[in-house]
Amino acid sequence: MVKPINVKATGKSAPDKSRVPVKPYLVTTDEDGQFRLTVRRTRYNSQNYPLVDSELRVETFRSMAAVRAFARDEFGAEAGQFARE
Repeated sequence: MVKPINVKATGKSAPDKSRVPVKPYLVTTDEDGQFRLTVRRTRYNSQNYPLVDSELRVETFRSMAAVRAFARDEFGAEAGQFARE
């Protein structure tokens, strides 16, 4: 959770929620109950605004553990880099 910043005390403004980095691996469940992995890549434009590219992988998995193992082996994913939808 982002804590509000006291502007008068610090002289800084509150962080912009649009610039909070997204987790690079999104795990979703399809209508058949299979798990799917979306790999997200964040890059920044000239105004330092984040642009996110997403790629839904064609592989399906039976469990969340299988998705995490695949992402770790194929992309070097680490704990804490996964989001669940």
